[in-house]
Amino acid sequence: MTNIEQQLQELVRGTEEVLPDGGLEAKLKKGKPLVVKTGFDPTAPDLHIGHTVLINKMRQFQEFGHGSCF
Repeated sequence: MTNIEQQLQELVRGTEEVLPDGGLEAKLKKGKPLVVKTGFDPTAPDLHIGHTVLINKMRQFQEFGHGSCF
C-alpha cells in the first residue's frame, strides 16, 4: 500500500466533499484495508453513465488495496 498522503490526495481528487472532515485520513492512518460499500448492483441492466463516477472511485480504492462491496 502506498503512503497515506498519496492515497488521500488521489481519493479526494474529483470529489466535492468528504465527510466528516478528517474522517478518511483517520481511517487510512489505522493501516487496515477499508471496505467501501455502494448502493447499486454493478451487474444490473439499468446502470447509466452517471454510475461510472462511483465505479471509477471504487476502482481507485481497490488499486490502493482496499476492498469493495456492491
